[in-house]
Amino acid sequence: MPNLDLVKKTDLSSFRRIAIGTWRTAYDPSVYGTMEIRMDEATRYIAEFRRKTGRRLTVSHLMAKAAAVALKECPDANAIMRWNRIYLRKRIGVFFQVVMEDEGADKVDLSGATLHDVEGKTLLEICDEFESKVSAVKARKDPALEKTRKSFLNIPFFLLNGVLKVMSFLSYTLNLDLRRFGIPSDPFGSIMITNVGSLGLDVAYVPLVPYSRVPILLAVGAVKERAVVDDGKLRPGKIMTVNATFDHRIIDGFHAAVMSRILRKYLENPYASFDALPATEQPAALSP
Repeated sequence: MPNLDLVKKTDLSSFRRIAIGTWRTAYDPSVYGTMEIRMDEATRYIAEFRRKTGRRLTVSHLMAKAAAVALKECPDANAIMRWNRIYLRKRIGVFFQVVMEDEGADKVDLSGATLHDVEGKTLLEICDEFESKVSAVKARKDPALEKTRKSFLNIPFFLLNGVLKVMSFLSYTLNLDLRRFGIPSDPFGSIMITNVGSLGLDVAYVPLVPYSRVPILLAVGAVKERAVVDDGKLRPGKIMTVNATFDHRIIDGFHAAVMSRILRKYLENPYASFDALPATEQPAALSP
C-alpha cells in the first residue's frame, strides 16, 4: 500500500507547466515587505477620471505609473543579473499579470502584458495601451505569446527546467534577440504587478520568477474600509496593502525606502501627482 493515495493531474495549463519548470529548491534571495496606503483620494480620483474621460482607470494603472516613476527616481533598482553581475536597464517596462478564463473556470491560465516607458505616458495612454494589449492576450491574438504558450504545452515535463534555463540564458545572459524564434523581446520588463485584490485577497507575496530576471514584484491588495486615525480622531477610511517581493542581490533597504516613498506620495496625493483632469465631463462608454 502506498504512503499517499494519489491521482496524477494531466490536464495542466501552459502556466502550470512553466511553473513546474521554474522552481526547484527553496534557495533564493527573496525579501518580502508590506506597506499600507490610504486610498481615499485615489478612489475619488479614479471615479472622477472615469466620469470625465470615459476610460476605465483602475488601481493597477495608477500603480504602474507610480512604480515606473519610482524606478526612474531610483535607477539602480531597474536592473537585471547577468554573469553574476548587475546590469542597469535603459528602459522601464511594467508587466501586468492577466488571468485567462476563456477555456472555462475549471481551467484558468495566466499570461501577461508589458508596457514600456510608462513613466513618460499619460494615464489616458496607459489605459488605452493596456486595454489593447490585454484584449489581444485574452482573445489569444498575441502571436508571440500564443506561439510560446503552445510550444510549452508540447514540451515533456522532464525538459521544462532545462528549456526555461536555456531560454533565460540566451535572452538575458547572452542578451540575444530571439523574436525570430517566437520569443518576445523583453516580455517581462523591469517590474511585475499583479492585482491580488481582484481575487479577494488583501495580502499575498509573489515568488521571484528566475527565468524572467525581474527583481521586483508587487501584489496589490483589495481596497478595504477600515478605521483610521486622523488628527487624533477615529473615522472610516480606505486602505490598500501593497506586498512586495525583492531580489536582495539588487534591491536593499535603501532602494525599497525610496520606491515606497514615491508610491505612497503618488497614490495618497493623486490630484497633485497624476494627470490633471479635464474641467468638464466627456461621456463615453466604459470598457466592460
